[in-house]
Amino acid sequence: MSGIVECVPNFSEGRRLEVVEAIVAAIASTPGVKVLHRTSDYDHNRSVVTFAGAPEAVLAGAFAGVRVASELIDMDAHSGAHPRLGAADVVPFVPIRGVSLQDCVELAHRLGQRVAHELGIPVYLYEAAAQRPERRNLADVRRGEYEGLKVSIHTPERAPDYGAPQVGKAGAVVIGAREVLIAFNVFLNTTDVKVAQAIARAIRQSSGGLVGVKALGLLVDGRAQVSMNLTDYRRTPLHRVVEMIRSECLRYGVAIARSELIGLLPEDALLDAAAWYLQLHDFTPDRLLETHFRTWRDSL
Repeated sequence: MSGIVECVPNFSEGRRLEVVEAIVAAIASTPGVKVLHRTSDYDHNRSVVTFAGAPEAVLAGAFAGVRVASELIDMDAHSGAHPRLGAADVVPFVPIRGVSLQDCVELAHRLGQRVAHELGIPVYLYEAAAQRPERRNLADVRRGEYEGLKVSIHTPERAPDYGAPQVGKAGAVVIGAREVLIAFNVFLNTTDVKVAQAIARAIRQSSGGLVGVKALGLLVDGRAQVSMNLTDYRRTPLHRVVEMIRSECLRYGVAIARSELIGLLPEDALLDAAAWYLQLHDFTPDRLLETHFRTWRDSL
């Protein structure tokens, strides 16, 4: 298998930065891997690392990150605003160039087998790698979180896809394959988390809202936050999400204070938003100066 795969693991640590540094170092030291971005949040108590490379290198880097996280993070001592099942909470593989989604499914299964066998951590498979239809949605897999899993893992419906049905201090890992998504958060000018929760219910697909939008209402940095994953940004672009949140804010007498991006996003998602807000109805990427310079450079 050749080509480029992206991996975006989420780790349940955003406060002890020395632990985050150790995890990132383990990933970055893997030959053939390039760490592209990292972000940590204190209130979520969570860090997201984005790295890429050839499939075999990315597989090795993902295992290295899971291994160090399992050694340094004790889920019995963990608390944070974001739902989580384990130290290395979720590990998705994303096809970027020269690989298919099915190739990433195979990587997910191989990583799951290795994590279960070598680290003794139970593994759940989600999205395209899911072996059960009820486990495609990450929120369904993570329901009950770490504390609930310790009680329910012995039941047939919570049996892991790989590994023994027992939970240690590293919790469980959810591993999968998916297309590119945008992790995007909007902060409101209120401390009332119930407003953020109501807006999240209004916009997320599971509640009858926007296609491909997953959303939670949280309290982060002293503000109500609508925390989102946009899993199909072409069908539901960024600007549509922002404008629906803005509309819902009017119901509660609040407003958008700011937004933040977690990890990376595709260039065309920003171009779509820019064209919409500027009302550039005839805009195409070839109107960008940089597009022409890239084409010229590639032709040399």
